[in-house]
Amino acid sequence: MCGIAGMLDLREARTIDLDVLQRMTRTLSLRGPDGEGYHTTPGVGLGHRRLSIIDLEGGDQPIYNTDGSVVTVYNGEIYNFEALRQELEGLGYHFRTRSDTEVIVHGWDAWGEACVERFNGMFALAVWDENRRCLFLARDRIGIKPLYYGTTRDGFLVFGSELKALLEHPGLERRLRADAIEDFFAFGYVPDPKSILEGVHKLPPGYTLRIERGGHVPEPRRYWDVEFPTDPVAADGRIDEIPERLAHSVGLRMIADVPLGAFLSGGVDSSAVVGLMAQQSEAPVNTSSISFGDPAYNESQFAEMVAKQFETNHQVRQVDPADYSLVERLPEIYDEPFADSSALPTYRVCELARGKVKVALSGDGGDENFIGYRRYRWHAYEERVRRLLPQAIRGPLFGTAGRLYPKLDRAPKFLRAKSTLQALGRDSLAGYLHSVSIYPDAPRQRLYSPSLQRALGGYRAIDTFRGLVADKPELKGLPLVQYLDFKTYLPGDILTKVDRVSMANSLEVRVPILDHEFVAWVARLRPEDKLVGREGKVCFKKSLESLLPHDVLYRDKMGFGVPVASWFRNELRDPVRERIAGGALADSGLFDNAELATLVDDHQAGRRDHSAVLWAMLMFEGSLRHLGASAPAT
Repeated sequence: MCGIAGMLDLREARTIDLDVLQRMTRTLSLRGPDGEGYHTTPGVGLGHRRLSIIDLEGGDQPIYNTDGSVVTVYNGEIYNFEALRQELEGLGYHFRTRSDTEVIVHGWDAWGEACVERFNGMFALAVWDENRRCLFLARDRIGIKPLYYGTTRDGFLVFGSELKALLEHPGLERRLRADAIEDFFAFGYVPDPKSILEGVHKLPPGYTLRIERGGHVPEPRRYWDVEFPTDPVAADGRIDEIPERLAHSVGLRMIADVPLGAFLSGGVDSSAVVGLMAQQSEAPVNTSSISFGDPAYNESQFAEMVAKQFETNHQVRQVDPADYSLVERLPEIYDEPFADSSALPTYRVCELARGKVKVALSGDGGDENFIGYRRYRWHAYEERVRRLLPQAIRGPLFGTAGRLYPKLDRAPKFLRAKSTLQALGRDSLAGYLHSVSIYPDAPRQRLYSPSLQRALGGYRAIDTFRGLVADKPELKGLPLVQYLDFKTYLPGDILTKVDRVSMANSLEVRVPILDHEFVAWVARLRPEDKLVGREGKVCFKKSLESLLPHDVLYRDKMGFGVPVASWFRNELRDPVRERIAGGALADSGLFDNAELATLVDDHQAGRRDHSAVLWAMLMFEGSLRHLGASAPAT
C-alpha cells in the first residue's frame, strides 16, 4: 500500500521540476511512511511513497523492466502476482525482486493495456513507456484504490492518489465544480468521475487511461464492469460454493511479510472474514473492534462471541460519544467534502488496529453483493406499487400525499411515512435517489444562491444515476439499484471512507468480499435468494450456518453511530452556528444565507433533525478553507 504522484508534459519534453514533484509526493507520506522514490526524464516525473508489505528489502519503487524502458509506480496489492510471475517467467521475463510490483512492468511488456485484465487486486497504477512515449493509468475494477488526474494551465497532466497531491502543482486551477456541489449535497460525496474541482477527475473503477506525449487527454476506457444477468441462477445447490469461493479470496489477501489482522464488528460480513481467516492461519488472528456506550449501536458482545469462537487476539476500544476531536481533521484527510460521519469511528478502529498490525482485512461489500441494506427492501416494496400503478396516476397521488404528510422526525418509525410517499411519486431512479439522499431535492435547491443555480444550468443529481444506466435498459428492480451502488455509494462513500482514514494511520485494508471474481459470481445469483421477505443476505447467511453462531447471523443490522444531532445542540452548538451561518460558508456566495440560518435555528431549537445536512455543510465549509478554491463560473 502506497501513494503515487506524477506529471506528464502534454506539449513537449520540458524539464520536470523535481521540487514540485517531491512536494506532490510528500503530501502522501502517511500513505507511505517507509520510503520514497522518484523517476524523472524530460517531460515525465513519477513519485512514490512506500508502505512496505511484500518484499520489504527489494520492493522499493519506481520499478523498471529489464532494459529500463518501462517504469511503474503503483498503490495497492496484486494478489495473484505469484501465478503471474510464473507465467511471465515462462515467457522469458527475468525478475529481480519478490514484489508484486514487478509483474506490472513485465505484464505491460507482454500484454500491453490488457495486462490489467489479468490482475486480481486493488490498485491505482501509472506506467511510463519510453519507447511508446505514453503514460498509462489504471484503477482496479471495484474502486478500492483512488486515482485523481487533471491538467494544468501550463500544459501538464498531473495525477496522484489523493487530491492534495495535485494541489501542490502551481499550475493547477482551483475552481469549484457546480454539478459536483449539487452531487455532494445529494449523495454526501462527489461520485466518480467528477471531483469537487473543475478540470480534475477521478479515474472511474474498472477504467484505464492512455495518454500520448504531445497529444490530448482522451476519455478513459472501460475494461471491466459488474454484470447482473437477465437470467440469474438459483442459489440452491450453490450454497456451499459461497464460503468456498470467499475462503479463496480471503486466502489471497493473507499474503504479507508484515503482521496482519482483521476488523471485527460482530456483523455477518466481518465475522465471516475472520472465521475464514482463522481456518487458514496457523497463528491466532489479530482482531480489532470498537464499542459504543449506546446499546442501539453496540455490537461488541457479538464481536466478543466470534473472537472467543475462533480464539483470536482480540482488542476492543470504547469510543467516547463526545469524541469530536477529529472533526477539524476530516476535511484535510478527505480533501473533497465528504459527509459520512462514520468516518470518525472508522478512523478510531484503524488507529487501534495499527497498534498491532500493518494490514487488516475488512468485511466491506457484503451488503452490496447480497442485498443487505434496508433501503433495498424498501425499494422492492416500492417497485411493487410502481408496477401496479402507472406514473400518470402514481405521481400526482403520492406526490400530493407526500407534500401534505407531516415530517415526524421523532415519531415511531411506522408513522414516518413522508419519505416513502414522496419516493412512490417518482420513477425507480428518482425514488432510489430520494431514499439515499442526505437532503431531498426540493429543500436542496432552496439552499443554493442564484449564482450557483445559474452555474448549475438545470443540472440535478438524478442526472448522475440516469447517465450510469443510459446504456443498460435491461437493468430492473433490485439489480438496478445494486448496480447504482456499485458505481456510486460503494466507491464514493464506503471505500473512500476506509481508504483515507486507514491511510491516515498508515494501515493497509484489504477487502476479500469485493474480489472481482467473487463479485461477478455472486451477481449471477437470483435477487430473490438474497432478499426473502424482510431478511437480506439470506443465501449468504445460510452458507455460513456451520461457521458462525446463529445469534451473529440472524439479528438486526447495526452500524457505526455518531451522535452528531446531539453535538450540534450541545458540545458543538456555537462552532456549528459560527461555521454554517457565518464565516467562509456565508461568504462563499454559493448558498442562501437565510436558509442556512434557518437550518441551524430549527435543529438547535429541536423543531427538526437537520443533522445530516448540517454535518455535510460543516464538512463542505472545512473543504472550502482547505482547498482555497474559487466559486464556479456562471
